[in-house]
Order: sequence, then C-alpha cells, then structure tokens
Amino acid sequence: MAVPVSQAWTVATYVLKQKLMGRKRYPLVLMLEPLFRCNLACAGCGKIQYPAHILKTDLSPEECFKAVEECGTPMVSIPGGEPLLHPQMPEIVAGLVARKKYVYMCTNALLLKEKLHLFKPSKYLSFSVHVDGQREHHDFSVCREGGYDIAMEGVRAAVAAGFRVTTNTTLFDGADPNSVRAHFDELMEVGVESMMVSPGYTYDKAPDQNHFLGKAKSRRMFRAILSNRKKSWRFNTHPLFSEFLMGKQNFECTPWGMPTFSIFGWQKPCYLLQDGYADTFQELMETTNWQNYGAKSGNPQCANCMVHSGHEASAVDYNFGSLKGFLITAKKYMFPSTYPDEGAMKLLNEWRPEHASPLVQIKASAGTANNELQSVSGD
Repeated sequence: MAVPVSQAWTVATYVLKQKLMGRKRYPLVLMLEPLFRCNLACAGCGKIQYPAHILKTDLSPEECFKAVEECGTPMVSIPGGEPLLHPQMPEIVAGLVARKKYVYMCTNALLLKEKLHLFKPSKYLSFSVHVDGQREHHDFSVCREGGYDIAMEGVRAAVAAGFRVTTNTTLFDGADPNSVRAHFDELMEVGVESMMVSPGYTYDKAPDQNHFLGKAKSRRMFRAILSNRKKSWRFNTHPLFSEFLMGKQNFECTPWGMPTFSIFGWQKPCYLLQDGYADTFQELMETTNWQNYGAKSGNPQCANCMVHSGHEASAVDYNFGSLKGFLITAKKYMFPSTYPDEGAMKLLNEWRPEHASPLVQIKASAGTANNELQSVSGD
C-alpha cells in the first residue's frame, strides 16, 4: 500500500465514527501553517508576498497543539512557507507525533539534509517534498537553478535515514506529460514511499496568474499522465480523486474537508481564498456560508478549481457514504488499475505545448525578497 496499514485503519475508523455520529461536515486533514516565510520565491506561490512583519511571525508549538486538538483530525499537513525555517519545528513535530497524529511536513528540501538530525523516524511522520518535475522544469518552476539537485539529495538522505518520504508535484499550464511520467520513474528509483500530483491552483497573491490550469486542460493533461500507468508507481492520493483529475469522476468540492489554521486564525473557507478568518474551529464551522463555495455554488472563484483539499475530501466521503461507494473503492485498492487508454497514449505521442509563453520568473524582485527573507529568518 502507498500508506501504512495503521494509518489507513486510523483514517477509516475516524471517518466511520463521523458518519455514525451523523456529522455531515467534518474535517479530514488539518492544514497547519506555522509560518509564511520561505527560502524560495516561486512564481506560482504568493506566500512571501506578505509584508515583512507578517513573514517574521510564527505560530508557537502551543498554538499548533491547540489547533490540532480543536480540529480533532487524525492527519496534519504542515505547509508554509518553508516549515524548516521555523526554529521550533522539531518541537512541533515531536508534539504531534506524541499525540499520534499522522504528520506530513511539507518542505522544498533545501534545508532537509542538514536538519534531519533534529527529527526521529516514525510511522507518524512523513517528509512531503515538493518536487515539480524533472530537473529543468523544477528549477524553472521554483525560480532557482540547482534546486532540483538539492531537493533530491535531501530525499535520498531522508530515505537512507529511515524516514517516510513522499513527494508533491504541482503542474502548471505547459507541463509536458511525458516528462512528468519520467519524473515518476525517478522518484520511485530513489525510494520515495508515494507521490501526489495535482494541478496548480489559482492563488490570488501569486506573481504569475497566467499559468494556472482550468478544468478542461487539467483533465486532458492528467488523462495523458495517469492513464497507462506503470505498476511500480505508488500514489498518495485516493484512487477516485485520481479519476476525478482524469475526468472519470465528477465530485463537488468539500471546502470544510481540509481546513487551514495559520497565524491569522482559521481561514474561510480554504487557503486559496481570502474570505476572512475565524477565531476558533467551532466558529469556522458554524459561521462560514459553505453553500457559497464549490463549482455548483456559482462562485466564479471556484469555477475552474480542482484543488485536492476540497475534492479529495469528497472522494473519501463518497468512499464511506454508502455500501456502493465502499465496495467500489475497496475494489480499486485491492485490484489497482493501470487505466489502459489508447486515446491517452495517442495524446502522449502527439503532445505539443499549446503556447510558448514562459512562466513568470522573479528576477530583481526575487533577490530583494530573498535578502529580506534571510534577514527575517536569521539565515
């Protein structure tokens, strides 16, 4: 399996408990953002666009633990910014592991090798390394030459030290499906546990607003990438969510499925939108107008979104929502398909970029941002 049996069992029993209690809205994964500062200036991300006083702010371990207890989910994802810049990240991770939460600590891995000794291998901890494709594409995407080699060196070091290591690959308009498939081979060869791949999401603060994928392009691309897959590939995503990306399933967003807690509080309704914050998790759940979000709501900001934090939660809910959903999902786990598709193979063989416009690169401003970040982080 792509995840330990104990983790799959914990998540399954948690969801079943929510169903038995009659809860229609429940969180699946807590997105815990202890800081926004980063040591990269990626064109598709807007976190470091916040002013310096915001970038200097960290959540304390106590604030993190309180949010986890409020939310009650069995899994915690720690994105950023770059979590390894947080001076108390080892303490935060150790506290979550002690609480038997399954932690995915997201990182660009630029600091992973040198900070591995601060963490202990555990079935509850996985380093989720952001690698956006093969060397040239990754370096271009993160706006840093040599970034791929450093990240992969960190991956190899973590695997060798006995840590669970997963990867997260975000694809933008213009990505080459053939290169992405070769990228999967590279990741499996270095020993990562499993991979997650998803389309780039429209983030308002991102410097580059021209390369986010819409639904039609996403489905075409993911059909080419995920069909005719190799049996050696292991994915850290629900099989029905993969089918959703390929255009084989149609799920509405579950915006409360993966709530975000950051230095501002509980974000309404997801990390891609700037619709305010709640002081407590209960307030978030009770005061957010959930009907205003998702493609079905007519909200133009949600029209082209296929974000995993909303739609993978929908796949999981479908999994446990009926006997039919459970049996369909069980079959897909027990007898995983390679999704043979002659049309998808033709797409691969004939794939050509639809346009040649480059991804925005942050040049002079990136230097300024990085200098500022170095002074903020103390590096």
